Amino acid sequence: MDHAARRNRLSLRLSDVGADAFLVTRLPNVRYLCGFTGSNGQLLLTPGGGVFLTDGRYVEQSRREVPDLRREAYSGEFVPPFAQACQDLGVASVAFESAGVTYGTYAQLTATGVALVPTGEEVERLRRVKDPEELDALAAAQGIADQAFDIQVAKLVEGVTERQVALDLDVGMRGLGAEGSAFDTIVAFGENSAEPHHRPTDRVLARGDVVKIDFGCVVDGYHSDMTRTVAFGAPPDQLREVYEIVRQAQAAGVAAVRAGVPCAAVDRATRDPIIGAGFGEQYRHPVGHGVGLEIHEQPWLRQGNDEPLPEGAVVTVEPGVYLEGIGGVRIEDMVAVERGGGRVLPLTPKELMVL
Repeated sequence: MDHAARRNRLSLRLSDVGADAFLVTRLPNVRYLCGFTGSNGQLLLTPGGGVFLTDGRYVEQSRREVPDLRREAYSGEFVPPFAQACQDLGVASVAFESAGVTYGTYAQLTATGVALVPTGEEVERLRRVKDPEELDALAAAQGIADQAFDIQVAKLVEGVTERQVALDLDVGMRGLGAEGSAFDTIVAFGENSAEPHHRPTDRVLARGDVVKIDFGCVVDGYHSDMTRTVAFGAPPDQLREVYEIVRQAQAAGVAAVRAGVPCAAVDRATRDPIIGAGFGEQYRHPVGHGVGLEIHEQPWLRQGNDEPLPEGAVVTVEPGVYLEGIGGVRIEDMVAVERGGGRVLPLTPKELMVL
């Protein structure tokens, strides 16, 4: 991945934000700009290059992962070496990530005498558009999720618990080559599937349950995110009806995805048919979000967001209907935003599967 080109794109924003350098502290953004995968690192970026800061645990790792920047290792807080780097580089003002600096760290940075300029999601906006290597990693993560789902669904039996299925799925994805799970896997049986973000319990699987599984994995730092709802035996008639409504709404959302379309238009494409069917109050969340180095990132597909979808983004389309005490249905795909439309990444079918 061309980290230098990414850093150059960010440095071009310095004149607009009115600073001599950027201080990048959010780890996904640090990784995006220089390739560092450790748990502690900061990047002071200037038009001419910059300095990567980390602690002594990561001297060797940063030498391998960040070979094209000056590196400084420290013990304790990063603020003293930051101040020294600013002095060495002649930096008088620094733009920092408002969402990545605590008040305590802000106070320490202020005490160095360097002028601080708060910024919003400058790096996150760059990250919306994926380069070919990022798209390959996302596709690989989705491919593992597809395989793991097929394996897991074939193993569903009466008496298994939500926790057991979630654990087995997580282990299965690792066995297929994933670095780990993309987030806490959601497995919900029967009435529990009416909770959009249910946490797995010891509730056992029984005939007639719907099974909602929301999961993903990580490959090369990039996440996958997919939801499927299946029926374990014949589901209640109302949930069978709801499933078809959600399936059609999800298809309408996917069809609405294309470069330049307002984010809110995708949400509306899924919401209108669900409202028309009388379940608008039971659709309780936005339709989707971007996916990449973080499981939830820009762009945000929700009501009121009229920003156009950028070509090269990867977003989720995940409408759902949730009936308290009965169950719920959600169907979710990752979709690559292309000029001519959306390209669905999962291969797993979306027709109702009755086991």
